[in-house]
Amino acid sequence: MSASTLLVLATFVTPLATGVRTAATLGTGAGGQAWLLSAMSVGLAAALLVAGEAADQLGRRPVFIGGLVLLGLGAVLSAVAGSTGVFLAGRLLEGVGGAGVLACSLGLLSAAFPVGPARARATAAWGASVGAGTGLGSILTVALDTGTGWRATYAVTAVLALVLAGSTRLLLPDLGTRTPRRLDVVGPLLLVAALSCVLVGLVGTRSGLGTGGVVSFLVLGGVLLVAFVLVETRLAEPLVDLALFRVPGFVGASIGALVTGAAVVGLMSFLPTVLQRALGESLLSVTLLVLVWSAVSTVTALAVRWVPALGGRTLLALGLAVSAAGLASLAVLSPDGSALRVLPGLVVLGVGYGAANAALGREAVAHVPAERAAMGSGANNTARYVGAAVGVTLVVLITVSGAPAGTAAGLTSGWNAAALAGALLSVAGAAGVLLIRPRRG
Repeated sequence: MSASTLLVLATFVTPLATGVRTAATLGTGAGGQAWLLSAMSVGLAAALLVAGEAADQLGRRPVFIGGLVLLGLGAVLSAVAGSTGVFLAGRLLEGVGGAGVLACSLGLLSAAFPVGPARARATAAWGASVGAGTGLGSILTVALDTGTGWRATYAVTAVLALVLAGSTRLLLPDLGTRTPRRLDVVGPLLLVAALSCVLVGLVGTRSGLGTGGVVSFLVLGGVLLVAFVLVETRLAEPLVDLALFRVPGFVGASIGALVTGAAVVGLMSFLPTVLQRALGESLLSVTLLVLVWSAVSTVTALAVRWVPALGGRTLLALGLAVSAAGLASLAVLSPDGSALRVLPGLVVLGVGYGAANAALGREAVAHVPAERAAMGSGANNTARYVGAAVGVTLVVLITVSGAPAGTAAGLTSGWNAAALAGALLSVAGAAGVLLIRPRRG
């Protein structure tokens, strides 16, 4: 389960390194290049809750295996793509498949390991795979992307996904029980449509969609989201039990996931681009810096399993607070400076991110009924990737608005502002998690 989660995260970061060469090969315009980075996050955010509901009804193991198969097929489609449209379709399919894996992995872990130290260790290993996937994916991309060899990265992803699907089919028991429920058809359609419109509108701010188009998609997404809430409140067995948002622990975990996605994933998704464009750093040197952050977060997530007595809520708040310190330490770029100036901040950020990932692995399923664990995991990961989509967009907008626009000085000053904004958001998230205290009993 952790290996599959690692593969999803490695797939997620692939275009961060290969985007320039992919766009050149496919003849992708300026607007399409933004979608190269965002297409998989759209698929993830739109499909996670639906995948969690399907897992609770059909069984977590079948949906988990199906997610790996879709991830592999999406990678095949991206590898053979001859046009931007086909490539983006492959990335969207990878996002849908990754949603199946992420929604089920924590649900399977919660069924396999009882509450207590065993589950704390297991979810710490899962949290470590989230951080490791980012670093290993970057290294794999650099190793395979020789010249115009970006297609090899997707071919390798496809092979690994299908191997993991076969291994899961042979080795993993069908953990957890199915919960037969009346099929909610309208809810998933409205949710997927609402999230897709909102994300299309946000991505459109940097893809040439135009102000009118952006506003139209955001308004339509908001209307559809309101319609989703109204429909769900009138169903006896809804896709998302909205009553869970009256459970403080569930709300706290959702806030932590949203802030982690927006502040940490959002900023780290754009850091390689800033270092290459503003400071002229090579792809290899940037990748090694990202690897430091990833390695520290992985080690931290594994280390916290030895302190299971530390509650998930406290650990999450601590992780967000340390992340805030790390993000603030990244606001040190200057046109004539070295990329190594961000290294101390990346180490601190890695500690905070690793602790937050381990805590979210516990909290995502700790406040939902056992038979709805996949839904809880899906809801938590939806918050993370919606936050990531919003965060990337805002980071790009803040960074490119630095003065003088389009210059190295403008990019670095804009980045520093974005990093400080991310730090403030993380501080607010930590305070929110601490203030929302779970009820006793």
